[in-house]
Formats: sequence, C-alpha cells, structure tokens
Amino acid sequence: MRYPKVRELKEAVVSLFTPAYTSRYPSVPHVPFEKFRGRPVVDNESCVGCETCANVCPPHAITISDDREKGMRMITRDYGKCIFCGLCQEHCITGKGVTLSDKIFDLAVFDRSDNVEHQEKELLICRSCGAVITTREHIEYLHKKLGPKAFSSILNLNILNKKLRLSEGHDIEVEISDGLKRKDMFNIICPNCLRQVLVKYIFKGA
Repeated sequence: MRYPKVRELKEAVVSLFTPAYTSRYPSVPHVPFEKFRGRPVVDNESCVGCETCANVCPPHAITISDDREKGMRMITRDYGKCIFCGLCQEHCITGKGVTLSDKIFDLAVFDRSDNVEHQEKELLICRSCGAVITTREHIEYLHKKLGPKAFSSILNLNILNKKLRLSEGHDIEVEISDGLKRKDMFNIICPNCLRQVLVKYIFKGA
C-alpha cells in the first residue's frame, strides 16, 4: 500500500482550515485584474463601420445590415452572445474602434434585449448600379491613411471635395440617365462601374 506524501498531507490540512478563495461579490464590489477581458466598448468616433469586427466574430455576436433606401448601415452587437475573445479589438483597422473593458464584466440582465447595442453609419451608394460601396467614415479613414496616394482614386477625390467644399451642386454631380460616361466618374460610383467608364472611354472614346 502506498502512503500519501508529506507534501500532499500538508496541502490537505492547510486547505481544510483555510477559507475558500472566492470574493464576496455581489455584496462586496469585485475589482477585476488589469487587462481583464470584459465587455467590448465601442468608440463611435473611432469606429468607421468597416465590417471587420463582424467578419472575425466567432459567435456572430456582431451583425451588419445595410439599408440602401435610407443609405445607412446598422451595426448590431449582442453582448449576450459575446465570448470575450478580443478578436474585434485585435482586428479593428483603426485600433481604437472597440476595446475590451477591464472593469465592465457583469452583464446579467432579466431582459436579453438590454445586452443588445445598435450603431448607425452613413453608407456610400453607387449612383449607377445602387451597390453598397462602404461607409463614408471608412473611405475618409482610408483617405487619411493613404495620404497623397489617395488622390489617384476618383472616389477619394469626391470625399476630399465634400470635406473642403471646393465645388458644390451641378459642378460635381451629373445625373446618370443614358449610360455611363466619363463625366459620370465625378459621381460616387462603385469600382465596377468606374472600371466600365474607364474601359468605355479608352477603347471607344466615349
């Protein structure tokens, strides 16, 4: 018969006469440790609505829905489904759009809808085919990120013009009514329609 080791006996005696290693929460407020992965907190000023967080979210706690008629993107975050993996924070393109709080951890509610958060972003819609390009804030962020290289894109020029207000109204907007032409490049059009304009201009001289 094998007898227990002295170390194991010591641990058993110490464990028998010491209190349980638990906090007195909720009677006493609990303070999590630093870098604790708690509830994701969204900074609307830094979030550009690029869809990256929704694409990497394992439990699909973040969903995206686009309303073309209103020109708005609805971002829905259900923290009842969140597993606090931190991928939304890790893959955020701005690095500040969402961060996991090390203080907010108690998400117990009686109504599950209380753990659902909604956020809206303005969309850029192609004036030719009606396709969703991305959010306006996303394009503006990319324009700042690329710097002078962004001027090579007509789409970015439109964003810059709106910000600086160099030209307005009929000077920059042309109604697309009889097929895409080179002048339609000054509208907000998707990359596919922009390609059609360039090909048509180069090979047919439109």
